[in-house]
Amino acid sequence: MDWQLFFLHALESIRNPVLDAFFGIITYLGSETGLIVVALVCFWCLDKKNAYYLFSVGLLGTVFNQFLKITCRIPRPWMLDPTLNPVASALPDATGYSFPSGHTQSSVGLFGCMVRMWKKTWVRVLCLLPVLLVPFSRMYLGVHTPMDVLVSFALAGAMVLAFYPILDRAFGDHRRMAILLGSLVGAAALYLVYVLVFPFPADIDPAHLDSALKNGYTLLGTLLGLCLVYFLDERYIHSKTGAPLPAQIIKLLGGGALAFALKAGLKSPLTALLGAGVESLPRYFLLVLFAGAVWPLTFPYLCRLFEKKAEKNAE
Repeated sequence: MDWQLFFLHALESIRNPVLDAFFGIITYLGSETGLIVVALVCFWCLDKKNAYYLFSVGLLGTVFNQFLKITCRIPRPWMLDPTLNPVASALPDATGYSFPSGHTQSSVGLFGCMVRMWKKTWVRVLCLLPVLLVPFSRMYLGVHTPMDVLVSFALAGAMVLAFYPILDRAFGDHRRMAILLGSLVGAAALYLVYVLVFPFPADIDPAHLDSALKNGYTLLGTLLGLCLVYFLDERYIHSKTGAPLPAQIIKLLGGGALAFALKAGLKSPLTALLGAGVESLPRYFLLVLFAGAVWPLTFPYLCRLFEKKAEKNAE
């Protein structure tokens, strides 16, 4: 038996309901939703440069991850060994090919960036936990092999280290940011063209190819939106992250609710208009545009509102 499958069988032998539930929750820290939430918190309330850092690492990492998936086309572990039983609750998110692990890519990129961004020891330790636990959870749940996880870990870790000095020099320099964001858009566009025109073998799983296409449209729409947001914010909006605590709470809760409602609400009409998969490009473009350029227009009013209340209470 292959050593990787032997390792997965060993993990399967120690499963129990408590560990299944624990790692079932932990694994969601590497989901798309986790990246969106943390990036919005940074962009709206903490530091916009770090938000672009998170987006750059997360999105380019996803481009490479998806390219490797559709190029290598390695089946999931239970397809390689039918005697291996993944945890049932993990199967809905275990779509597409197995190699490399998307959840590992996202979690190491996201929380690795946070380790790099913040200097406080307790924050770094807290962020290191999902960097280690999410990759392990993918193997424990039986949806990825060690090689799936190790390659994603190495790829994401390299991007975390490489992009921090790049963003540090580029942010605020319009020419450098244009080159950086343009390069990210170019990478996403090349990936999408590759999936559309490459002569994949006839026996490729249509569902996996559809997933690869959807991810390509999603990445391109997100990055095009990010480019427009950077231009609008630098030229016209100049949104501020600082605000009184009640205003910050409204920013997050109100903006988050509207953003996720927009993401969900646009899916059906755009699918009917453009077709499944293609709808992801305008949907994620509009989502990023709302989060980065429309919702921040309310920030000055929220700040003034709660600053006035604070002044009245102080009198």
